[in-house]
Amino acid sequence: MLERRVVVRLNEGLHARPATQFVKLARGFSADLEILCAGKSANAKSAVKLMLLGVKETDEIILRANGPDETQALDALADFVAAETPAQEPAREAAQSLPQPPTPSETEPRLRGIAASEGAAMGPTFCFFPETLTPPRRTIPAKEIEAERARLRHALDAVEADLAQRASRAAPDSEEAAIVAALADIGRDEEFLRGVEDGVRGGRDAVTAALEAGDRLALEFEALADPYMRARAEDVRAIARHIALALLDKKEASLADAPPGSVIVANDVNAFDLVGVSLAAIAGLICLKGGATSHTAIIARSFGIPAVLGLKADPAVLRSARVAALDGATGEVALDPGPQTEQRFRAKMEAAAREKGALRAFASAEPRTRDGRRIEIAANLGSLKEIDAALAAGAMGVGLFRTELLFMERKRPPTEDEQAAAYTTLVKAFAPHPVIIRTLDIGGDKPTPGLVFPHEDNPFLGWRGVRFCLDRPDVFKPQLRALLRAAAHGELKIMAPMIVDVDEVRRVKRLIAECRSELAAEGVAHGPAPLGIMIETPAAALLAEELAAEVAFFSIGTNDLTQYVMAADRLNPHVAHLNRADHPAVLRAIEMVCRAAAKAGVWVGVCGEAAARPDLIPTFVAMGVSELSMSPASILRAKKRVMEI
Repeated sequence: MLERRVVVRLNEGLHARPATQFVKLARGFSADLEILCAGKSANAKSAVKLMLLGVKETDEIILRANGPDETQALDALADFVAAETPAQEPAREAAQSLPQPPTPSETEPRLRGIAASEGAAMGPTFCFFPETLTPPRRTIPAKEIEAERARLRHALDAVEADLAQRASRAAPDSEEAAIVAALADIGRDEEFLRGVEDGVRGGRDAVTAALEAGDRLALEFEALADPYMRARAEDVRAIARHIALALLDKKEASLADAPPGSVIVANDVNAFDLVGVSLAAIAGLICLKGGATSHTAIIARSFGIPAVLGLKADPAVLRSARVAALDGATGEVALDPGPQTEQRFRAKMEAAAREKGALRAFASAEPRTRDGRRIEIAANLGSLKEIDAALAAGAMGVGLFRTELLFMERKRPPTEDEQAAAYTTLVKAFAPHPVIIRTLDIGGDKPTPGLVFPHEDNPFLGWRGVRFCLDRPDVFKPQLRALLRAAAHGELKIMAPMIVDVDEVRRVKRLIAECRSELAAEGVAHGPAPLGIMIETPAAALLAEELAAEVAFFSIGTNDLTQYVMAADRLNPHVAHLNRADHPAVLRAIEMVCRAAAKAGVWVGVCGEAAARPDLIPTFVAMGVSELSMSPASILRAKKRVMEI
């Protein structure tokens, strides 16, 4: 945290108009800002709180800032109120000009967050702030209990009708249909309904009776040993919430309800929220949480959705905006933009559309540097739904397929057959290009139905990735068998994540050999599947020479490698300025890996989002990287950049 003492020289101090201007200036920074005067403090981004301080001319104040742009924020705010000196003449002139009526473009709330997915967008906002339901715990008089029971029955009918409508929209045998069916089963369950009815008969209001009955039944499921049955607790709480919302005459927030062309504004959006949503209809995404390498950002980039995350803004201000404009390349956000700002953003959108059109010429190109070196440009994918976008962009295969979503989007872990079918679809879609599939990379930070993780204070350094898989062969072996089966249909390569030790690689190789022997004994068709590893930990970078002797390839995951080298949480906006893939320490680690790979004759790819950065592509190529894998939306530009080297 930085702190600065300043003497206020504004005429009459920070009264209404200067306070408004001061707050507008403060809101342009992402840092947390505080002002102290005469023993009292206030949030520098709240005009009301600031005016209540009663700061007068000649008062000495303390400005405090904490965040990625704290230095710039203190400089700007201090200049605004600072004592008059010859060096600060512009600040004095700015203060004197305050009584002049501001133009509309000057009064708009203009905010800045983390640039997470490039592109400019503007459209009507769709607020996605699911309400936290708290049981009101009202006591119903005896004479009103029958009416409350009737209200409950009406709500149950409404929920059943809603689920029936959802079931009719879901594709037969789809995961979405299975989720709706599971909820409908709970909604008709006699024991659950009896618990709700008993609560109302006992004088509880219906909302409280539904939520409490759901919680009791959910706790019973959570106490069971079977992981699949424990996961049903989520279903119980979901149906109880549906009933409570119907009783309150409220509708559950759902991204599927967003009109086409909407800009989603939210506290946070996760993978579950995006299941079954037509992402192509979303114009942009603005979240108060998240970072440039969060899973939300990765999904947004995969579908070419402009996104700004980690926005430092009052949730109430975000909720009240009717229109939002954002620039996913700079992190700028404008709420309810005036004519000038609207025109500026429309110009950005038109320029982006022109650039996208020009890049289409590179879709079928095989990128080579000017001296003839071929570089593969592949796609990072998280689901089969992204295949079409990657093929349309001219992806030369898949450099990273994240298998987590196959596990996260359903109520139980997928079977070996289900996984084999998904991986085979992927391999066939990109033939004859190679497809690299990363084995399950989950941990305490990625809740997965049917797989229980203990609480960890820092899951990024915990039981995750290959550590979890090696400890859970009941989960790992079905996936390895499915991968080997899919390899019979095309060029498939297996990649293990979170490697820190040579012994981990050898244990994975032994399990693959064991699975191969089992499949051969069973007469099940399978194919060759070379093993490579993610280089995403400092340990793997330091042991690159030893690891190269054990594997077929390296793929450098710059998202996590940067996080671990820089000791900067990639999801924390306060340290976003440290989470830089272009930092000398990170680049030296990558260069070390490339040298070790070249010495062993092992090829190297980069599959973190830094692979798509036009400024870093020449550096990676010069180091010896021969494959770059990225979100489909970035492929065309990367091909063009390679051909300029």
